[in-house]
Amino acid sequence: MSVARRTTTALLAGTIGVLSPLAIAVPGWAQQSTDGYFATPPPVDMSKLIPDERKPDKSYKQSKGCVQRSLGENIVLKNRPWGQEYLQLSKAQDIVKAATGGGAGKGVRVAVVDTGVTRHPWLPNLQSGGDYVAPTTKNQPPGLEDCDGHGTEVAGIIAAKPDNPEVGFVGVAPDATIVSYRQLSENYEPNTETSAPPPASSTGGTPSSSTNPPSGTQSSLPPSNGGGGGSGEGDQTSPGQSNGGRQLEKAGTAGTLKTLAEIIRGIAERGEADIINMSVDNCRQATGSITEGEQQVQAAVHFAAEKGIVIIAAAGNATDTCPQNDQPNAQKPKTIVTPPWFADDVLSVGAIDDTGGVAPFSVHGPWVGVAAPGTKIISLDPAEGSGGLANLTFESGDKASEIQGTSFAAPYVAGLAALVKAKYPNLNGRGIVNRIKETAQHPAAPGGRDNFVGFGVIDPVAALTATLPSEVGGMAPIPSQQMAQLPPANDRSPTPVIVALAGTGGGVVALLITLFVMHTIRRNRPAETGPARR
Repeated sequence: MSVARRTTTALLAGTIGVLSPLAIAVPGWAQQSTDGYFATPPPVDMSKLIPDERKPDKSYKQSKGCVQRSLGENIVLKNRPWGQEYLQLSKAQDIVKAATGGGAGKGVRVAVVDTGVTRHPWLPNLQSGGDYVAPTTKNQPPGLEDCDGHGTEVAGIIAAKPDNPEVGFVGVAPDATIVSYRQLSENYEPNTETSAPPPASSTGGTPSSSTNPPSGTQSSLPPSNGGGGGSGEGDQTSPGQSNGGRQLEKAGTAGTLKTLAEIIRGIAERGEADIINMSVDNCRQATGSITEGEQQVQAAVHFAAEKGIVIIAAAGNATDTCPQNDQPNAQKPKTIVTPPWFADDVLSVGAIDDTGGVAPFSVHGPWVGVAAPGTKIISLDPAEGSGGLANLTFESGDKASEIQGTSFAAPYVAGLAALVKAKYPNLNGRGIVNRIKETAQHPAAPGGRDNFVGFGVIDPVAALTATLPSEVGGMAPIPSQQMAQLPPANDRSPTPVIVALAGTGGGVVALLITLFVMHTIRRNRPAETGPARR
């Protein structure tokens, strides 16, 4: 080897020896591309944990009328939602009832952080949590006014309990308690004139009161133009999802990451719930560094998870402003969704459709935990004073569309968490999340997870019955061993069988030899000659 080559080799070895320790020391979140993309967040900064002030972070005013019935009354939906049948929820509920001797999810509290929850006769276990949008205008306790209709439908999927035997729909955990927090609304906007009453609004051409915009049918509300009210189809007073669901920090609406962080911290600190469902998201381009609001939410969910609370979040819906993560390298996402981004403490839920495939609007990402039904939704009618169900929403003029979105997949998982909590009361929050993940219908991917459905579609029956190797001590009961009902073993001597098989084999060999000999003799025998011809 020449001197030059030896010198080059030595330099290369020296360079590798110096750089390798540095490469190992750099955490995964810091290994970003030059574009600033990253798949996982930086470590939690608990100095960003903020106190719960239990009030809106700014002044808001109502800008649109509240959701109302549009198709009349006394319409009974007798069919069960496909998702209810797909997940075999009736079996899961029977398992819990038999194990606890009580109802399905009884004694478990689920916080719904959303647009509020309207009182409904089929939602008997409903409690006030708080209001971070505006003081209620209808003499309701804080959090029990839902102008948008979104939170009521979410709560219905978790814990609705119809008293009509003809109704097929029922919540996942119908005996659980819902604690409602109104954290955002697309029917409210920042009030720049705090000393003046809200401006007049109209619904269907009818003049409104100067202090309280009237309620109107969903189909009669005009689209919002300008003023930060959002844009695109579906940006009206409806709980639909075609415009991306309920987005935090959206211009011209109420709801910020700051108040979300406050609510999560407050729930954990005061012990107000066992499970938190957040069908609300903040979606942004995956560039730059983590924002202050994201840090506040990250600290809050970590604080709550350490307190033993299960935290469920919708994975998010792909829209023009929230692009789908369909890039070749999944570790360099185009879009980041909060709170799902904080997967160490949050179980995020993607959506499937009635074919069992991934719903096209469900945002992909390394943080997706599990999946659940998110299309053709049936739930409680969110209109004030209603006593029925809804399976359609009016988002653009008189155009009716099905209710869908990851917002409605998340409560299926929150309801399952309530059932697991009821059956396994000694499991903490992380244990419940682990049980849901491990018993999901894993996709055919390395490690049993992918970026579309995470660890797979939830399996409620398995989550309530499986014995997991990861659980130790008294965290989950171990089923007793069942005696196998098999016929007695045959302990007779095998010698006769061996002799018989050997004799049969010998006979076959002798027969083959005989056939071979006869064939050889016939082939070698001289051919007979016939009489000579004349």
